[in-house]
Amino acid sequence: MKASVALVQYGSESIEYEVMSSSTRRTLAIEVHPDLRVIVRAPSNCDAATVATRVRRRSKWISKQIEHFRRFRPRTPPRCYVPGETHKYLGRQYRLRVIKDELTEIRLLQGQMIVSSPKQLESWEVKNLLQSWFRKKAKEVYVSVLRDCSSRFHAGDFASIRLSIRSMQTRWGSLSSSKRMTLNVNLVHAPKNCIEYVVIHELCHLVHPHHGPAFLRLLTRMMPDWEARKRKLDETML
Repeated sequence: MKASVALVQYGSESIEYEVMSSSTRRTLAIEVHPDLRVIVRAPSNCDAATVATRVRRRSKWISKQIEHFRRFRPRTPPRCYVPGETHKYLGRQYRLRVIKDELTEIRLLQGQMIVSSPKQLESWEVKNLLQSWFRKKAKEVYVSVLRDCSSRFHAGDFASIRLSIRSMQTRWGSLSSSKRMTLNVNLVHAPKNCIEYVVIHELCHLVHPHHGPAFLRLLTRMMPDWEARKRKLDETML
């Protein structure tokens, strides 16, 4: 996949966008992310002038999306994995507490995320324990959500989907042509109904690979409140 950066003017505003070209892609899509980046995914045979024209046509929408995300800044500061800071799990904030105990474990209790160990833990050790715990929980939650959401479609194709979990910078989920669904490990920090939205969104791509009117109709039929869930995801995960 090739990437390049370009710029278009919208009134007094300059919109910088990154073009990601792929030989396997057939249509052009524009994405605005919570970190204010504008990503254009395009077929490799789509020339720069065509991409720029499409971005100019969507400039008003792009500007509105950027302003929407800008309202929720500043973003959550980087985690230091020290006692007292907060961490999200399924949309709820938990205050981190690190204690000495007989067992090395992580448990949730009365709004606290308690990390215990027989020895005094350094912050990097707390980070490793938490990341491992979040990955384990992500797998449990995603498997359950995928099973429940797949059953809504009543089609054999949805029973053979394989699940993959990894860290992704710009996407919450994706679905390959080989029916492998990849979900962002950080999605486990979002409310469960937002995770359901991402899964349903990706499942709809089995029927309609692109984001055209038919896709939106199916998504709305399967999840009438998907727009509210998407807004909540955007706001929660800033």
